[in-house]
Amino acid sequence: MKLGKPPVLVATILILVLTLAGASLAGKLQSQLAGESTLEQVLQRGVLKVGMSTFVPWAMKDKHGHLIGFEIDVATRLAKDMGVKVEFVPTKWAGIIPALLTGKFDVIIGGMGIRPDRNLKVNFSIPYDYSGMSIVANKKLAAGFKSLEDFNKPEVTIAVRLGSTAVTAAKQFMPQAKLAMFDDESQAYQEVINGRAHAVIGDAPTPAFHAIKYTEVLFSPVLGTFTKEPIGFAVQKGDYDFVNYLNNWITVVQAEGWLEERKHYWFETKDWEGQAQ
Repeated sequence: MKLGKPPVLVATILILVLTLAGASLAGKLQSQLAGESTLEQVLQRGVLKVGMSTFVPWAMKDKHGHLIGFEIDVATRLAKDMGVKVEFVPTKWAGIIPALLTGKFDVIIGGMGIRPDRNLKVNFSIPYDYSGMSIVANKKLAAGFKSLEDFNKPEVTIAVRLGSTAVTAAKQFMPQAKLAMFDDESQAYQEVINGRAHAVIGDAPTPAFHAIKYTEVLFSPVLGTFTKEPIGFAVQKGDYDFVNYLNNWITVVQAEGWLEERKHYWFETKDWEGQAQ
């Protein structure tokens, strides 16, 4: 009569087999995920595709047709540190998140405010900047206006860029006013300059720049910003390797003082103004 293997020995062998199988499966899964990471794809491709939209002084064209601006500097430095080239993909702001989700580019670097509703569709890095909304108004149409409440009237028209946080700010602070929304931010400002809208809400310091540039037509009824929002890189959901890299990159360049220096140049000086179209 044959005796069976001791139960303890059988159980030990079974556990060992399952452990090895589990480790092998985990390794394959990790390898598969790494292969699908946008970070790995960018490194293999040798090009970082950046979705952005033009608005001064974040991103604009110089007199030679080349892109310049704060976000352009940020994206260019990021690609350089990754050891790849950068390719900018200009996109209308209202469709920039759908374009990211369909894979037209790898990351949005365009002054995008971190908001819960956007976070339902994309993953954000930690903030690399903070922005806020400010307002510039037409001197004739908004004569005597000195506060945000003065614009909160049904007969007042506020121009904003479609899909931007300016829309949210206008609805929050001026719910009674009419909104005129445009794909391009320059169109919104032109609407106010031409006297077809009372004011435009936009990311600081652009409204202040326009008040200085068109001093005979525009003025700043409220100085400074009236909101504060964190700005981050946006990538497709589930891409944690890429988010981890972006977070660490932001931490390093912030510690260097590079981000602060670039923001000072583009937002607190006019040294760049001669380059712009």
